[in-house]
Amino acid sequence: MDVLTKEQRHKNMSHIKSKNTAIEIKLRKALWHKGYRYRKNFKELPGSPDIVLTKYHIVIFCDGEFFHGKDWEILREHLKNSNNSQFWISKIARNIDRDDEVNKKLGAMGWTVLRFWGEDIKKNLNECVHVVEETIFDNMLEEDY
Repeated sequence: MDVLTKEQRHKNMSHIKSKNTAIEIKLRKALWHKGYRYRKNFKELPGSPDIVLTKYHIVIFCDGEFFHGKDWEILREHLKNSNNSQFWISKIARNIDRDDEVNKKLGAMGWTVLRFWGEDIKKNLNECVHVVEETIFDNMLEEDY
């Protein structure tokens, strides 16, 4: 495994985008193709969701595995042996807490929150779209009663 210098790592990390990532674009295109219209990076809601289906009161976040702590117990153990471990453990733990806080705020406001891992979007796009469609259907049923 190649070890990056501090400057190389800084350059790499500075190029990581928070908006219009490849996974967001992939999911958005699939939803658009199915006829679903949305808002993107909707600042009026907590957490500025990546995709907002306002008509159905659904917000979607496309989360990267590293920064949002997928398999956190395993990742945290791995990070303990890395460079700047305390920084990364603290940062990712705070991201996990923030995600949870945002989910609760949005839920209290009546929004349905969906979160997809980046790898799931890349490898199982149709399944992700299916989950969105099932949620739309469920929300529409709830409104009828």
